[in-house]
Amino acid sequence: MMAYKGLAALLAASVLMACSPAGESGGGDSAATDTATATGPEATVFTVLVGGTPIGALEIAPGEDGYTVDYEYRNNGRGPTLAERVTLDANGLPQSWTVEGASTFGNPVAESYEFIDGEARWTDNTGENSAPLSEDAFYVPENASPYWLAIAARALMAEEDGVLPAIPGGELRLSEMDALDVTGEGGDRTVTSYSIAGTGLNPVYFLMHGENFFGVISPGFALIEQGYEGEDERLRGLAAEYGARRFEEIQTRVVRDYEAPVRIRNVRIFDSRNETLGEPASVLVQDNRIISIDAADAGGEGEVVIEGNGGTLVPGLFDMHGHMGETAAFLNIAAGVTSVRDMGNNNDVLDGLVENIRSGRVAGPRVFRSGFIEGRSPFSSNNGILVETEAEAVAAVETYAARGDMHQVKIYNSMNPDWIPAVVEAARANGLRVTGHVPAFTNADAMIAAGYDEMTHINQIMLGWVLEEGEDTRSLLRLTALRRLPALDLDSAPVQATLDALVENGVAVDPTFAIHEALLLSRNGEISPGVTDYIDHMPVSNQRSARSAWADIATPEDDVNYRGAYDQITAMLTMMHERGIFLVPGTDLGGSFSLHRELELYQSIGMSPAEILGWASWGMADYLGAGDELGTIEEGKIADFFLVPGDPTADFKEIKTISLVVADGRVYFPSEIYPEFGIRPFTEVPAVIEPQ
Repeated sequence: MMAYKGLAALLAASVLMACSPAGESGGGDSAATDTATATGPEATVFTVLVGGTPIGALEIAPGEDGYTVDYEYRNNGRGPTLAERVTLDANGLPQSWTVEGASTFGNPVAESYEFIDGEARWTDNTGENSAPLSEDAFYVPENASPYWLAIAARALMAEEDGVLPAIPGGELRLSEMDALDVTGEGGDRTVTSYSIAGTGLNPVYFLMHGENFFGVISPGFALIEQGYEGEDERLRGLAAEYGARRFEEIQTRVVRDYEAPVRIRNVRIFDSRNETLGEPASVLVQDNRIISIDAADAGGEGEVVIEGNGGTLVPGLFDMHGHMGETAAFLNIAAGVTSVRDMGNNNDVLDGLVENIRSGRVAGPRVFRSGFIEGRSPFSSNNGILVETEAEAVAAVETYAARGDMHQVKIYNSMNPDWIPAVVEAARANGLRVTGHVPAFTNADAMIAAGYDEMTHINQIMLGWVLEEGEDTRSLLRLTALRRLPALDLDSAPVQATLDALVENGVAVDPTFAIHEALLLSRNGEISPGVTDYIDHMPVSNQRSARSAWADIATPEDDVNYRGAYDQITAMLTMMHERGIFLVPGTDLGGSFSLHRELELYQSIGMSPAEILGWASWGMADYLGAGDELGTIEEGKIADFFLVPGDPTADFKEIKTISLVVADGRVYFPSEIYPEFGIRPFTEVPAVIEPQ
């Protein structure tokens, strides 16, 4: 369906942190801003790349008083289309800014900002707002192209400390990083890398040539001046290293890697096999193993003692649908998600992240990997291995099998359905499972018959009952066609035949329930229902995003149909659960808080809190063949668990307040992690008694 990958994370930062400076110097008169510097005129065309593949462009047209900007890309059949106009005053500060177009998932964008008589006024997807300004400040648009970085950088460079307040909250901080030599059609250049941070979870890394914009970089995504695309791989690697350094520094501040044995005292252990809560006990951990489970008040000389205060100790959770990046890795640990099944990624980028997690350089969950295979087309998702023939698809399976670290292969939208039987045969021969989307121009029934072990995303199954022959799901249609679900009779013969086939063939389903809630129930100006319990703890950019729709809800009829589609999905999952179809909890939203919501939603299909906790820990460890080491809190097993002050088996919302996490034997207190990302903590740090 849709993945919260490194690309999405970067774009969230770019779009949500997009900003225009405003202050008392932003008067009513505008003057032309000279875009030429000692480095020559600024480039006007930039290429958008994912994994080295061009997918779109940014075009800049300088004017007498500012810029006109056009920004568009398409990856995986979707992407933003934005047209901007920004006017600047004599000091280079924006006087006005308009953004029109559509967001990645189709929500219309009609944003405007202006500074008049000491007051900033803006309209975005959350509504109309204003704020009086007594000092220079950056307004943070809800949507903007990455060119905001150039405008912001020039304004921040003029500040002695490189800092300006942000509107509607937070601040923007500019940091200079490295000087880099680059080569391209425009000749050899020396560019400087910078970061801007302050209103979101992470910095955005970008490049300037003097005062001219050169590009934006992240491990999987880059926007680079046209003619310098050959620098893409090196620059993305540099961004990965910047991120690793940042997270390594955070790790040194927050990990409690005690040399002595660690005892968590006076806790009730959740038995994830039997879905019951035990009597008070204590758990002793040494290195990365659970050494013993003893009386609640037990203790020995030389131990570090952490007071559990009668809370609940729960085995580490599994997010079974992730696309791992560094931020997701760290925040998953803080949320008690100690294992993630990655469902497709840039393989080289993920290799580096996995190694950093294993070495302890950065915090992150244990990663179970899926080999992503996609057909090459104008709609391709540019990750994993792209193939153009059946032989190449089979070779991709064999390439993944030869690595020795893959759980399964995952099929994606642009694969030719005729190739799937050969892919399944190759996977079986190499001991790999097969999961994935339903490729375009086929349906779930055909993929079940071809040998899928698991179906990914509930919409991928349900679309087969409402699409017309020949409709192309490589586009946003695979999301917007969900409006047709309210008219679907779930007791009809085609629906029941698919459910019968799932049961008879033992095919599991990875519904990604929470992402469908976000898609179908989010509305402009309203807090999305999936984030209400924690959004006020998040940075300002995340809070604004939570009040924006994903889809284009253009009419009252659309509103009714999207809500009705969510009800139909809930009813379908209830039916699947009652039929005994094995469901797999995954988010496709980065895990962390989203996994808590994903799990919480399964109460609506008849699962109890204890059943959900057991399913998301022991159930998934067993499903992945890792039950001998993970999924329960038992002597001899790997120390992966977390402490909840309350009782989540009585009230599942207690799962959202975690005070301690032990991941592969390393001790973390989430309340020490969250401030590193601009998140207000949820609990106090437990009392710790170290040996004298």
